[in-house]
Amino acid sequence: MVVLEKARCNMKESEKIRRKIRDGEFVGQTSGVAPGYAQANLVVLPKKYAFDFLLFIQRNPKPCPLLEVTDVGSPYTKQVADNADLRTDIPKYRVYEKGKLVDEPIDITSYWNDDLVAFLLGCSFSFEWALLEAGIPVRHIEANRNVPMYITNIQTNPAGVFHGPLVVSMRSIPYDLVVKATNITARFPSVHGAPVHIGYPELIGIYNLNKPDYGDPPIIKENDIPVFWACGVTPQAVAVNSKIDFMITHSPGHMFVTDLKNQDFALF
Repeated sequence: MVVLEKARCNMKESEKIRRKIRDGEFVGQTSGVAPGYAQANLVVLPKKYAFDFLLFIQRNPKPCPLLEVTDVGSPYTKQVADNADLRTDIPKYRVYEKGKLVDEPIDITSYWNDDLVAFLLGCSFSFEWALLEAGIPVRHIEANRNVPMYITNIQTNPAGVFHGPLVVSMRSIPYDLVVKATNITARFPSVHGAPVHIGYPELIGIYNLNKPDYGDPPIIKENDIPVFWACGVTPQAVAVNSKIDFMITHSPGHMFVTDLKNQDFALF
């Protein structure tokens, strides 16, 4: 027991949270978890869809910035974390069959097979530390909530079988800090970068901010402006729209915590 405790003490914070997730000790949303470490979206597909999806993310880098692709049949990471297990190291998953959500498990070992390929995509949770360091409030972190996410009327660039709407995450920013927030997040193109839309949500097909398609309702204070970033949940909306035979993703807001540092994603 003493040896085990010492081993845990020597772990990175990212490794500690993954161990807690694997052991069922943590099942919540991950915004603000393991400060300093980048987080990632997950997409798992049968091999027959892998090339089409690579083409899709190449054509849609804002919502789908690629961090890693696993070997066919392997659930283990090599680049974003040392041999983490994508079947167990995410707090909650979603399983889609023919475009329909059929399960939301906390472990996908029973679904895994040797024909699957996993993709890890950048996540906007990874630039939130930079906003906080600059004195820009992140309302959902303050309230310990999940970020609100919305399906828009903006269409992604199709590729093969994949086509569908862009999903955005929203953060309400004090009006006098919107330009600052835009400039800060523009430094992080590998985790969605600058906003895709500011204000006037109805122009992108969002008519009720209090009813997000994913995540929790927003907290919007006086003089806040809604600011929208491309979101890695986009493949889930695309899976529904494209009626993909089989797809596994993270549950929105329940991300994979990598061993990469947030600051390493800044271009300047």
